[in-house]
Amino acid sequence: MAKPQVVRLINETGVIPVVRATTSDEAIRAIDAIREGGISLVEITMTVPGAMRLLEQLSGHYGKEVVIGAGAVLNAETARVSILSGAQFIASPSFNHDTIAACRRAGVAVIPGALTPSEVVQASHAGADFVKVYPANAVGGPTYIKALKALLPHIQLVPTGGVSLINAADFIRGGAAALGVGTELFNIQAIHEGQPALITERAKRFLEIVRDARH
Repeated sequence: MAKPQVVRLINETGVIPVVRATTSDEAIRAIDAIREGGISLVEITMTVPGAMRLLEQLSGHYGKEVVIGAGAVLNAETARVSILSGAQFIASPSFNHDTIAACRRAGVAVIPGALTPSEVVQASHAGADFVKVYPANAVGGPTYIKALKALLPHIQLVPTGGVSLINAADFIRGGAAALGVGTELFNIQAIHEGQPALITERAKRFLEIVRDARH
């Protein structure tokens, strides 16, 4: 999928599930459950063992059916290899100019992390498609996003870290373009216990919350 389509999908969906699976089987079962709930994009973090191989396997398995991104990418080289392994967007908890430049050269959407207004602006000026505000809930949550958005209305913010079913609507109403959601959506225990329906229901609920909060 081309970069403009990926950006549009993230905007339209409003939820980026962050998956920290340790095997391809775990990841596939989790992604299938998320897809059943209506979300066709996921972020695979580079913090798990064998993350690059996992990214390759998932990209090959799903093809064009699911947009697979790489998360927790800290430098340009990791971004480059992730893209070669099939990543269609790159996300990071921090701002690194070289990483953004590498993604722009490759024509891949990039979501660097930032926290302060200065960092958010720097990331945007460097060419970020979205800016991940992390850890969002630790610094004021929805009220912080609302304050940033009031000053920087042109920058698309993706709060991540502590996003839940309880505060998701407030984040959207505060101006978030999308939400990065980890353990509140991807419950590995549900996979281990053979209850993927729990993940599916949470995916549906997050989509409902985003849709309702936007209207």
